This record gives sequence, structure tokens and C-alpha cells, in this order.
Amino acid sequence: KHHGAGAAELAAEVLAGGGSAVLKADRVWCGDLGCELREAVAVPLVVEDRVEGALLVYAPGVSAGLVRAAGEVARWTSGQLELAESHRSRTRLVEAELRALRAQISPHFSCNALTAIASLVRTDPQRARELLLDFADFTRYSFRRHGEFTTLAEEFRSIGQYLVLEQARFGDRLCIDVQAAVEVLPVAVPFLCVQPLVENAVRHGFEGSTGPGRITVLAWDVGAEAHITVEDDGAGMDPEKLRRILVAGGTPAAGGGGSGGVGLGNVDARLRRVYGDAYGLVVETAPGAGTKVRLRVPKYRAGVTAPPAENPMRVANPTLLE
Repeated sequence: KHHGAGAAELAAEVLAGGGSAVLKADRVWCGDLGCELREAVAVPLVVEDRVEGALLVYAPGVSAGLVRAAGEVARWTSGQLELAESHRSRTRLVEAELRALRAQISPHFSCNALTAIASLVRTDPQRARELLLDFADFTRYSFRRHGEFTTLAEEFRSIGQYLVLEQARFGDRLCIDVQAAVEVLPVAVPFLCVQPLVENAVRHGFEGSTGPGRITVLAWDVGAEAHITVEDDGAGMDPEKLRRILVAGGTPAAGGGGSGGVGLGNVDARLRRVYGDAYGLVVETAPGAGTKVRLRVPKYRAGVTAPPAENPMRVANPTLLE
């Protein structure tokens, strides 16, 4: 303990110099005749070519073996610090990506959903209550703060609630078909990897149109993978514009596609980062021909695990495939 007061000063010198040093008694010895610690080795801790700290090893005398051992310990410690920094960087990236997706859940949707609910309060209070619960669960799930992964069951639960709210707004004009095979419901997937695709299908395929529209969401079991499709029969889009969105990775400025660009590009980039480039989105579209988005995910992948569901499963109207 009596060497602690000077340790910070010695570490600061190592940080300034950037190299290892052997410190003799005139720099280290505390002056206590009973203290055997007379010399020290100071080794920098380097993280991504930056000196972030120093390891100080005190001893009665410094030998070549002690210098080598201190260097090995410093390298191991630097490696652990780099791993921690990498984890923090990945966490910040994931948080930024989810913030971008949450930003596309617009006040426009919330206002329209609450207006539709309000219109039923007097004529059908039970229906209004059910829709209000769906709205609360949908927003709670979309804005949750923990977990990079979820299950397809939770994702489809949120999708069902979103579509029921939109159907309350559009009525019979919006036809919905949501089907999920029971075998794939427990599969862990990146959080918000399907829901944004469904929102895009409604907002960019159907919203603004005066005619009817159909949204189809399917998930089925294919051996070691789960396959999912999100399809609309709406306006479609220019394939070249779609290519720019996916290349840009969903950044609003680069994607040039508004919130739709954020949703498609963001989901595509996250799927590729988690599973590899072979698992990016496959999109079929053309102006006036609707849009079909395909994705597939491994049913099991190391490091991909979902936290327990926060609420009991209450999916709004999905049909389980046989």
C-alpha cells in the first residue's frame, strides 16, 4: 500500500513515453528500511495502438525473466481491454441501429392508431379496449431497452398487433394474412428484423392508395433454417433505388429512401453482420408490381440467444401452419 501514492506518477510517465521501463531504487523505493520492494518494471497497456494504461510490477530486484513476464501479462491485459472495447463498440453500433429503426415508428402512425381507437370508444368499447392493449404492447416491445435478440414468436406477436391496429384504421381495404409454423416460433433472431419490413409494406406499399391492398407475412420451417417472407401488392419500387438503399446499409442520408430505406437497409446490414453475407435480404420488386422481401435465418447459431418474453404470448390473429 505504501507504494500506491507514487504509482500514479510512475504510470503517467510510462503513458507519456509509450515504452517499457525498468525503474531503479531512486525512483521506486519508499524509504522504509523494512520494505523489500526496491525496483519495478513499468509496461504500457496498448489498445488499438493507443496507450491506455500501465502495468507496474514491484520486486526486490528486476531480472530479465521478470521483464519478460511483465511484458506477457501486459500483452494479455491489453488483449482483454481490446475485447472489452470491441464489445462496447458493437453495443454502441447496435443501439444506434435500433434507434434508427425506432425513429421510423412515426408519430403519424401513433396518431392514426389512437384516432381509430377513439372512434370505437362509444360504439364498441370492448374492441377499443383490445386495440388499446395491442397499441400498448406494440410500443412497449418496439421501444424495449434490453436484448439484441428476440424470438420469432415475439416478433410475430408485435407484427400481429401492428397489423390489427392498421386494419382498424383502413377497415376492409386492408387484407391481412399472417402465418407462422409453430416449429420456428422459438427461433432466436435479431430484434426488430421482421417488424420493420411489415411496416414498410404498409406505409410504402399501401398507405396513400385509395384501393384495397393485401399484406402477407409467412414463416416456415426448412430443415436447419427458418424462412420468412413479407409481401405486399402495392406500389413497388425502382430496383436501382432498392440497390442503393441496401448498399448504403439503411443510413437515412445515404439511402435516399426515407424511413423505408432505413428499415430495409438496416435489417439487411444486421442480418449480414450476425449470420454472414449469405443471409442478407432478397427483394423482388418493380414499379406497380408490389414488393416481396425474403429472409432466412439459422434455427441455431452460437451467441444468438433471446431473453425470456416480457409478457405472455398474445398474438393478434396469426394462423399456425400445419
